[in-house]
Amino acid sequence: MRRISTLSALVLAVLTAAAPTAAAAQPAEKTDQPASAHSYGSFDHYESGTTAVTYDPSAVPVGATAGFLSRELPGEHTGVTAALRGLRPDRDYGAHVHTEPCGRTGSAAGPHFQQEEAPEGVSGDPAYANPHNEVWLDFHTDEAGNAVTASFGDWDLERAGKASMVIHEHHTRTAPGEAGEAGDRLGCLTVEF
Repeated sequence: MRRISTLSALVLAVLTAAAPTAAAAQPAEKTDQPASAHSYGSFDHYESGTTAVTYDPSAVPVGATAGFLSRELPGEHTGVTAALRGLRPDRDYGAHVHTEPCGRTGSAAGPHFQQEEAPEGVSGDPAYANPHNEVWLDFHTDEAGNAVTASFGDWDLERAGKASMVIHEHHTRTAPGEAGEAGDRLGCLTVEF
């Protein structure tokens, strides 16, 4: 019997969820299936249609991979899981769901998704920039550069539409005036909710 790592199992689960099935091909009258979204990509330099983009190959190397899965849970909660492989070893990263898909630069991904949007011009306010209102997925890689991270909250991610998970330079700050800040945007994975 071959054993696989938790990271490999999670990536396999994401890929399996993405595979079409005969049941999915049949029209359905009504489904009680919970909402879910998934994405998987191998980081590369930006080209139109690239799912996973690296903006800093020294921190998010070309060929590193990311898998993302979100699922509506009982009680109108949402669980979000990400598995990353091939990043820099033994390093802190920040990660959040952003409002736009990946683009040529990290700023193309827009601001953090917020369940309750902050008023125009408000930035760094912990009343809005916090892990309950935003999807924070900060993680630390192991000695091989791999990590699994998860977050649970009361988010309606379906309204995000085509969006992304952005990998940042460091863990997310929480103090007033800098809440939600996690440094440069190092990589991006497009996700359609």
